[in-house]
Amino acid sequence: RWKYGVPPAGNANFPWVQHIVHHLAPSGTAGVGLANGSMSSTQSGEGEIRRALIEGVEGKPGVVDCMVALPGQLFYSTQIPVCLWFLARDRSNGVARNAKLRDRRNEILFIDARRLGHMVDRTRKEFSDDDIDRIARAYHAWRGEAEAGAYEDVPGFCKSATLEEIRAHGHVLTPGRYVGAAEAEEDDVPFEES
Repeated sequence: RWKYGVPPAGNANFPWVQHIVHHLAPSGTAGVGLANGSMSSTQSGEGEIRRALIEGVEGKPGVVDCMVALPGQLFYSTQIPVCLWFLARDRSNGVARNAKLRDRRNEILFIDARRLGHMVDRTRKEFSDDDIDRIARAYHAWRGEAEAGAYEDVPGFCKSATLEEIRAHGHVLTPGRYVGAAEAEEDDVPFEES
């Protein structure tokens, strides 16, 4: 029996996610890379499965902790952009590296990393160590890990959204809906001159 809903035939995204969630230890976490359609599709009950993963089932809280949108061209095998789902069985306060984490049950972190990375040849993009560190630091700071520093929303990059905000967006998990636009850099060149 599928706890979060019956996944559609012909699409392995949600059976894969449900299998991983089923095998998570009580304080376990997992990261899953999926096609971007998994964040917004409502076909064949996928929207209901995503809602259950966010809201929880059988009196237990949701397991979606963080969503990261990645740019295309990161993989040799496909040019399509993908997303990372970070899942956590216990989002109430868990422990990481002997430090107690903060309660994240009523929010999800969204990171839009689509603008990060650099081309290493004409068909493939790669993240620098700084890009990876920026993504990881945002997630670890948001979870409450002291060594990662204080978390802060960054327009165009990351936002901690409440379940109410996510419900208002129909349980769509696309980071671009939540992080907004990056602040435009000001320059000192008058409009007429530029």
